[in-house]
Amino acid sequence: MASLTVRKLDDALKASLRLRAARNGRSVEDEVRMILRDAAEAPAAAPPALPTAPPVPAARPQYGDRAGAGRPRVTLIIGGGIAAYKALDLIRRLKDRGLHVRCVMTRAAQQFVAPLTAGALADERCYTDLFDPQSEFDAGHIRLARDTDLIVIAPATADLMAKMAQGHADDLATAILLATNRPVLLAPAMNPLMWANAATKRNVAQLIRDGVHVIGPNSGEMAEANEAGVGRMSEPLEIAAAADALLRPPQARPLAGTTILVTAGPTHEPIDPVRYIANRSSGKQGFAIAAAAAQAGAEVTLVSGPVDLADPPGVRVIRVESARDMLAQVETMLPVNIAIFAAAVADWRVANAGEQKIKKTAQGMPQLALVENPDILATVSKLTHNRPLLVIGFAAETEHLIDNATAKLRRKGCDWIVANDVSPATGVMGGDRNTVHVLTRDHEDVAIDSWPVMTKDEVATALVAKIAAATGHPPA
Repeated sequence: MASLTVRKLDDALKASLRLRAARNGRSVEDEVRMILRDAAEAPAAAPPALPTAPPVPAARPQYGDRAGAGRPRVTLIIGGGIAAYKALDLIRRLKDRGLHVRCVMTRAAQQFVAPLTAGALADERCYTDLFDPQSEFDAGHIRLARDTDLIVIAPATADLMAKMAQGHADDLATAILLATNRPVLLAPAMNPLMWANAATKRNVAQLIRDGVHVIGPNSGEMAEANEAGVGRMSEPLEIAAAADALLRPPQARPLAGTTILVTAGPTHEPIDPVRYIANRSSGKQGFAIAAAAAQAGAEVTLVSGPVDLADPPGVRVIRVESARDMLAQVETMLPVNIAIFAAAVADWRVANAGEQKIKKTAQGMPQLALVENPDILATVSKLTHNRPLLVIGFAAETEHLIDNATAKLRRKGCDWIVANDVSPATGVMGGDRNTVHVLTRDHEDVAIDSWPVMTKDEVATALVAKIAAATGHPPA
């Protein structure tokens, strides 16, 4: 056989032949000759297998491909306002909730935020152009409009909402919005005068009649100097919570109709106008409990010491400084059904705080006389009038955790104690994880329920579920 021509082979088989020939140091024709010779000489019962195509690497899952992921899908349209920078944090907050995020940016938005940045945070390319040849060859704007479970617009500018209300479709964002049959959530952001303008009011009213969901705007300082009022975009945590609520099935609300008071964070006890006694509490656990209780349907009031945390959605928040301030607010909130005292209240304060900054003197360090702060947990636990049906305290210990927590449970007169080890090595103070033991009292008997390491959000959810079961309100 002088020559050999191979035709009508698929590309994968051709590639396999080339690889095999290269490994054996032969041409492709010689390799085929060897395969045919071996096939002719081999017994009929056992023909040699022809080379098979190498396994094709699995394609990277595309947006909307739920195989293995099963995550709700969000298309985030970023409008052209200064609040566009907050959309970058919103991407992270949505992903933290297990949502798959794809970004679309208007031309104006790209003046504030780079598409590359948004795409990197979302782990997927950011779409910007209605006439993009890479996506519009198969009507990409239609796929973007339908291949999602929710569309979030943040920031939603006055211009973008006006186009939506009038049915415009002159760019990628508005074309998606006109072509979608999915829920839409708007997070408006603009100057207060623009928000108050009659035209904006008409457009927003029309969108709401059309079934669009709206969150915000909030009141506060604007980006422009000396401007304040209603027009600030809702915080990313608020928007993410609203998006999650639209996507998830309705949760059981076992604590509906229940009033709950929660304390959280540290207290600051002044030494003078610039110094104070405090502790390392971040308030994260108390805030997580308040949020979980609100999600379970309770009417929640959170009394918080100085912390750098956003208000939990659906929770009334009262911020205080000192232990005496906190006690005064707690007493004002009574009666409630359940009280949870997660705050790390300072045990002592300076007897006579200086009205001016205390100076160094030749006599050395001034003596600071300390007096005991009011015990908020014990005060409420021992009330004879307006005592909550269930009073829960926290025991933050660095040694002999269970022994100290048990003694505290009996001494304070509360019903439960949530004990946790806050030694520096644990990272609990200021961290995002916690290991707790829930001590419950039945007359003189104390039961201990030890939980594994969990996030503080998981601890909060489990504690609220335990409260619901104990008070006769188990999840439906």
